[in-house]
Parts: sequence; structure tokens; C-alpha cells
Amino acid sequence: MVQSLNTKVDLVIDATSHSGLPEYGKVMIGDKGFEFYNERDARKFIQIPWEEVDYVIASIMFKGKWIPRYAFKTKRNGTYTFSSKDAKKVLRTVREYVDSNRMVQSLSFFDVVKRSMRSMIKKS
Repeated sequence: MVQSLNTKVDLVIDATSHSGLPEYGKVMIGDKGFEFYNERDARKFIQIPWEEVDYVIASIMFKGKWIPRYAFKTKRNGTYTFSSKDAKKVLRTVREYVDSNRMVQSLSFFDVVKRSMRSMIKKS
């Protein structure tokens, strides 16, 4: 079994990690960091200390009514993407430990298309 980073746990919820193939497990949010544990294989886990989190990126749809996934961009190890049953609850709990200026909204599909069109026009 893996040793947890946290001494106090605020939230444990079912989640999916989208690092390569989807892996199902549980997300644990506590006082020291964000942790994901695979439900079938104890060796597959992700532990992100709060000091390592650079940005929390949320994909928001339907004007905030639905958040399909969220990601943690770390200072050294890249981006980890997750989804869970109640993403709003997860992000509200994360907001206690991460500065609200470091929590951002990802670009929508139309924003990405608009940027690509503008860059194509500038190249011409």
C-alpha cells in the first residue's frame, strides 16, 4: 500500500484519470496535496503536493452548469487530467489550498477554432 501525503482528508470521491488510457479510482484531497489511487492496481497512483501545482484548469460547458474534466498543471511534471462525479465539489475543495488566481478556465471548442482561423489569416 502507498503512503498518503495527507494528514487530514477533506474529500474522497470516485474519479477517472485521463493519463493515456482511462484509469478508474478515487481522488483524495487533503491538507498536503491531491492524490489519485487506482481501484484495481495499488501501484498506479498520482500524488501532487500543493506546492507543485502551477495551475488548475477546468473545462466548463453550458455556462458553468457542467464541468466534464479538470487538470492540474504542475511546475515540473506536466499536466494531469481527471474527471469525477461531482467536479464542482472537487474544485471548491481544491480552491481552499490553491489560490483562486491559479484556477483558470480552459478554452472552448469555438475559441480554439477562432484562434486557428486568426493565425491562418495572419500568415496570408
